[in-house]
Amino acid sequence: MARNLVPALLFVVAILLLTTITFFAWRWSSRFAIFPVAALWVTAGALSWQFQPAPPAQRELVQYADGLSRMVRGHVVRVRKLPLQNKPFDQDNDPAWWIEREPEALAGLSVDIAVDAMEEVTPDVSRMVPVAGGVRTTVLSQDGHLPDLTCGDVIEAPLRLRTPLRYRDPGAWQYADYLLAQGISVHTTARVAKIRVLSNTSISAKCRLFAAQSWASEKMLTFVESKVNRRMPSLFRLTEDDAGMLNAMLFGDRTRLNHSLRVGFERTGSFHLFVVSGMHVALLAGLVLWTLRRLRVSEWVATFITLPTMAAYAFLTGFGAPVQRALFMTAVFLIARLIARERSVLNALGAAALAELVWNPASLYEASFQMTFLAIFAIAGIAVPMGERSFLPWAKASRKLNQLWLDPVLPPRITQFRVMLRLWDEELAEVFGSWISRLPIFLIRSALWISELALIGFVAELVMALPMALYFHRATIFALPANMLTIPVIGLLAPLAIVTFLFSLISPILAMPPSAATAALLHCIQQIIANVSHFHAADLRVPGPAWWVALLAFLIWIFCMWAIRRASILARIAVLALPLGTLLVLWPERANTTANKLEITAIDVGQGDSLLVVSPDGHTALVDAGGPVGGLNEAAATVSNFDIGDQVVSPYLWSRQIRQLDVLVLSHAHSDHMGGMAAVIRNFHPRELWVSASPDSDAYRALIHAAADLGVQVRYLYAGDDVLWGGTQVKVLAPEPGYKNAFQPSNNDSLVLRIEYGLSSVLLEGDAEALSEENMLSRGLEPVTLLKVGHHGSKSSTTQAFFTALKPKDAVISVGKNNTFGHPRGEVIQRIADNGTKLFRTDEFGLTTFLLDRDGSIQATPVLP
Repeated sequence: MARNLVPALLFVVAILLLTTITFFAWRWSSRFAIFPVAALWVTAGALSWQFQPAPPAQRELVQYADGLSRMVRGHVVRVRKLPLQNKPFDQDNDPAWWIEREPEALAGLSVDIAVDAMEEVTPDVSRMVPVAGGVRTTVLSQDGHLPDLTCGDVIEAPLRLRTPLRYRDPGAWQYADYLLAQGISVHTTARVAKIRVLSNTSISAKCRLFAAQSWASEKMLTFVESKVNRRMPSLFRLTEDDAGMLNAMLFGDRTRLNHSLRVGFERTGSFHLFVVSGMHVALLAGLVLWTLRRLRVSEWVATFITLPTMAAYAFLTGFGAPVQRALFMTAVFLIARLIARERSVLNALGAAALAELVWNPASLYEASFQMTFLAIFAIAGIAVPMGERSFLPWAKASRKLNQLWLDPVLPPRITQFRVMLRLWDEELAEVFGSWISRLPIFLIRSALWISELALIGFVAELVMALPMALYFHRATIFALPANMLTIPVIGLLAPLAIVTFLFSLISPILAMPPSAATAALLHCIQQIIANVSHFHAADLRVPGPAWWVALLAFLIWIFCMWAIRRASILARIAVLALPLGTLLVLWPERANTTANKLEITAIDVGQGDSLLVVSPDGHTALVDAGGPVGGLNEAAATVSNFDIGDQVVSPYLWSRQIRQLDVLVLSHAHSDHMGGMAAVIRNFHPRELWVSASPDSDAYRALIHAAADLGVQVRYLYAGDDVLWGGTQVKVLAPEPGYKNAFQPSNNDSLVLRIEYGLSSVLLEGDAEALSEENMLSRGLEPVTLLKVGHHGSKSSTTQAFFTALKPKDAVISVGKNNTFGHPRGEVIQRIADNGTKLFRTDEFGLTTFLLDRDGSIQATPVLP
């Protein structure tokens, strides 16, 4: 309601009206009053949303991102050390960091600056003018020396500001929005020598939070680099990658989280283990409380020591939203326990949700908020009551067998079970001795505990299928066994890691024993996840369901939560209905295509190429998949989590409900065409991969190997080849038959395709240049309806003779906004205009769809403004 800009006055009137209705309804029937009360809370929440200001767009600062080097003055609000590497990359995986290349660097800092003043340059004078906004600056050093910047430092430096690249495609992740939520609107890089520290101002509370998080992470890294740790055997030695995982798990700092390890946990649905969450907070609270109680500290004192300890830990993690929720829930539980109130997970969940929404109403739309509460809803609302109606009473009865006073208060069957366990214990002790008498009881308890863990995991994974499909497009087939194997280990790992961190603050030698155990457990988890994630079925990607399917699934689970507590017949229905919601979420929907039309969609991938081709009968092909110009170096690729194929191209295909591609086409092996293909081939398992030249490229060979590994048929096409595909005829125009390239990939490797449908046709040129165009002209070219202009509108392609022969009605150029190559060139644009051809550019129109009819007509539709 609030997102649709309903006037605040209407909410105020509605609240007054609903309050009156609630008063009379409560006097009449408390059961009936729940409906106006619920409506009252919803309306109050919508009003709270409007009171929360949206992040300012910072348009005044953005206008200075014009390519000029300007003096910027501001104060530091956050400092993070970047991992050592050969070339710079943006700390938060900015997909546009490669547009303006910097000299090689050995080390760097990520520094957030709150701008105070900006240099304004005119032909006559240069002056500093007050400007507000945020800049994320990557500070680079070639000699490894970094400035000692701290929160509150007022600094000045000449900076060339850039706005984050924005992909105008449905479903694409927007780095610009991610930054703006943190108060950042532009980003840049700077050399160490250019930064001057002028003074220091007061430090904000937010900056102190960031500083505490960075301090904790650096302390963990310092211990990892210590001589004591490095001398340990490999199994018991913490590495830098291990430190990155522990920092992410304990302090919420993902700066050094290794990408390859992260992917394995994402595929198995266990990445939540390495995000600061309720489990980690609960484990720490339990450890502190247990320790204090063992020291004979009273219940009240132990509770009021535990709560500030948890608040301090939340401070170390940066006090992010997941930690806030966990802290609220832990506080509710401990206080309820202290005053001898019944501890209800759902009540604690409601209290934490209310506190979080009062603190930040916008969190209602955050994936982490929804997933946290949906998981607890599944466990506490469905799984535990389901267990209570089956084996959980027996599991509880198998504990504390020596407390005979419990027997009379339990149901007769449960009491009989406890008596039988004690008799077995006595009989076995007489025959085999006391050393084996406890084994049957231990096995029974273990079986019941495993059953409890399996039930909780199974129900949670069924319900979590909805947010996983909506936000991450994953169906985590192996999440249940992976979590069953790793969660018990995490229960030991997290407390040990915390003890390691605390002891390392005193002495590395003192931290050695817990660090050795931590390393062994962490390496065990890594090995388990690595083995499970290698199965192809572990990486099943799916489109998100339609809104009505998601709503229906959620209503089914609400029914299950209610029915499982009712009569036996309703409980049985709930058990049967539970997987139905998951089945609805994952049920394949028909792909969103236009029948009897040839569709060409130019996807906005910045300075790269990617086109979706849909045949008249619904077959799908993707030609190229975008990527960074020049490619990513190994270090950056390892650490960076941004993949244009996974976060731009694939989300658009999923938004069209496409689950599998029929054909994947690689025009040539340059990174701005091939960079996203590895992700696309994993996500959509195409039936065929069309290529031409096989250049000397490790990335190209890796792609061919990935195709063979997934059973994708690779077809090599050359000029003169014809393919009947999906009711169209595909003619290959280049490269020449027998074309070879034993060197680095080149533009003239491009596979040029002409697709014909009735009187309509389209020519997809890749990056073919003048030489390739001359060869095509020599064999004769016929006019086309639509032309994908070659090489992003470079002057090396789309020669006058070539364009005159084609005479397209429409033309499209895939090009990045404000690119440094000068694409598209003015002479090419003029050539297209002189022919009367309509020109569409992805940097101006974003994603654009062309529908070609059999009669030769064409309709162009930019999907986003």
